[in-house]
Amino acid sequence: MIRIASLLLVLLLNPLVSFVAPANATEAGWALLREGGHVVLLRHAYAAGTTDAPRIDLDDCRTQRGLSDRGKQQARRLGSLIAARAQPVVEVYTSRYCRTRETADLAFGSSLVTDLPALDPTGDQAAQEAAKNEILSLVEGFTRSGNLVFVTHDDVIRSLTGSGAREGEAVIVRRSPEGLHIAARIIFN
Repeated sequence: MIRIASLLLVLLLNPLVSFVAPANATEAGWALLREGGHVVLLRHAYAAGTTDAPRIDLDDCRTQRGLSDRGKQQARRLGSLIAARAQPVVEVYTSRYCRTRETADLAFGSSLVTDLPALDPTGDQAAQEAAKNEILSLVEGFTRSGNLVFVTHDDVIRSLTGSGAREGEAVIVRRSPEGLHIAARIIFN
């Protein structure tokens, strides 16, 4: 009987443990954004499909994966939460892809959003290194009291930090000698 009770206790507590870690990570992220002066790498919200067309035209959203209805709701929600729980977002840079631009516009309003080609994914190693340097330069030069947001893609975030992000996840970063160090994450469900 004691073994069964112990097993049940372990099974009941195990799911709780898995929920505590993301919540703590998320709260640490909110604490940083409340301070202001931080940089956020935000992966675009939920997008429909799994791949883009073989030939993408950045001016034609029909050739790209777009935000799903769920993604549009997620973008609005994350923008509302950031506005309510953090210092103001003072600058937003976005990839030129439609799903990133729409995420940025829905979350922060188009008046704050600036296209930054360096945030576009690229398969070319030299172009990727040049883009990374441009982004690092912007991060290094950011000294305002509000927060700076880059809306981009998983592979760009992975290139900058060595770690990926879920769709709609915010990764708060700090500059380090090796590049960008992840200070915290905010997961928007």
